[in-house]
Amino acid sequence: MLIGFDVGSTSIKAALFDMNGTVLDHWSRGYPTERPASGMVEQDPRHWLDGIRDAIDALLAGRDPADIRAVGLCSQVNTDVFVDRDGTPLAPAICWQDIRAGAEAAALDATITSAEKHRWWGAEMPIGASHVLAKMSWFSKHRPDLWERTHQVLSTRDFCLLHLTGEASSDPISAFGHVGQDLRYIDALIARVPGAAGKLPPLRHFTEIAGEMMLGSSGCKVPVVTGTMDAWGNLFGCGVCRPGQGMYVSGTSEILALAGSQRIGAPGIVTFATIDGLVVNAGPTQSGADSLRWWATTAGVEPGDVPRLAGLASRDDRPILFLPHLEGERAPLWDSDIRGAFIGLDSRAGGPDFALAVLEGVALAARHAMGALIDAAGFRPDHMLYGGGGGRSDLWSQIRADCLGIPLHRFAFVDVGCLGAAILAAVGIGAFGSIAEAVPAMTSVERVFEPDPRRAARYDAMFHAYRNAIDALRPIGLIRTDGTQ
Repeated sequence: MLIGFDVGSTSIKAALFDMNGTVLDHWSRGYPTERPASGMVEQDPRHWLDGIRDAIDALLAGRDPADIRAVGLCSQVNTDVFVDRDGTPLAPAICWQDIRAGAEAAALDATITSAEKHRWWGAEMPIGASHVLAKMSWFSKHRPDLWERTHQVLSTRDFCLLHLTGEASSDPISAFGHVGQDLRYIDALIARVPGAAGKLPPLRHFTEIAGEMMLGSSGCKVPVVTGTMDAWGNLFGCGVCRPGQGMYVSGTSEILALAGSQRIGAPGIVTFATIDGLVVNAGPTQSGADSLRWWATTAGVEPGDVPRLAGLASRDDRPILFLPHLEGERAPLWDSDIRGAFIGLDSRAGGPDFALAVLEGVALAARHAMGALIDAAGFRPDHMLYGGGGGRSDLWSQIRADCLGIPLHRFAFVDVGCLGAAILAAVGIGAFGSIAEAVPAMTSVERVFEPDPRRAARYDAMFHAYRNAIDALRPIGLIRTDGTQ
């Protein structure tokens, strides 16, 4: 058996699989995310380690730990921990949604020429507030005492590997913003942040064994594979392994990706280094299911009730437009200043209408990213392989298909990051000769959501209004507390 972990943005998920990808058991637990000030989003890294320990004990209850052949991990990316020489966090982890380093990111981006971007990444890679070097620059300015004690700056998965195996390591895909097409750190970029050199962990391929870890309280040790970022774990867990395929994963953010064979690129899209012949273009939004979480909290309902409420609203009436830019937006805008909005309210609007607007607004953000993705990859897919916790809702799944105008093939096990991590573990121990061999053997589609052509006019009109609203409302995000811009 294999254990796959997805250390996500709001919870840790773990699953036990056989070598065919069949789910034998699964476990999950949420952990708090703190927002101590405007634009700041933080987590306590100890929650990640506690979750891994408790998940293993739960999954192994009544089972022989000797049957576990390997463990794989994927995790949220651009969430970074500043640790001392003992691996102890010096401050809470700065999450990928955190935008405190927006000014540092803009300053760093201004030093990079278009020619350098194309030489390093083969595309116009954006430098946003979530970039690790922007955060390092912010940390050095605002926490100089702690920066002086910083030994390493680790992503979520790197931090977990350090405490599980005794050594931190990353992979070239997780470190995409500061690794070039040669799969090595870009020294010329890292040197632009004084003191950053030497604070990043060594790089390994994501199927390479990082070391051994203890299986909870069982006393048994097992190989743990390096793994990768959640987007690529989701990619493999969704069944993507060859050019021409597309992925849509709904989690805290929406992550859309197209895998091609040519490096084209487009503004606002992350084009990763070529791995195993795949040129993966990704468009991560900022607030997917996190918009649902926010509205549920505001309305005093459970997050799972939001799709049910939305189902009580009509998709034939004039819509309420929701812009899900609660913490700015990533792909394709990379703008940490814009903010969300509800537009088009009248006195009839109630809870179901707001719930539907949230679901549709998230789908519109995905459509926005999808247009740039098609430009970056050079093709429009005939369907998208689809998973993630937000995909559990049939209504939201249908809204997404209708809004994109592309069929969505939902996977039988929606926590595809766990499956992707297990796939990497299976390849790492030699159970399969390659990822391309393992993916089709361990994944399966459960249901297809076809776009309803009767909804096309609605979502075309809403998307046109969505694009115009972003431009019209952009000045609101620039108003400061003293009323200036």
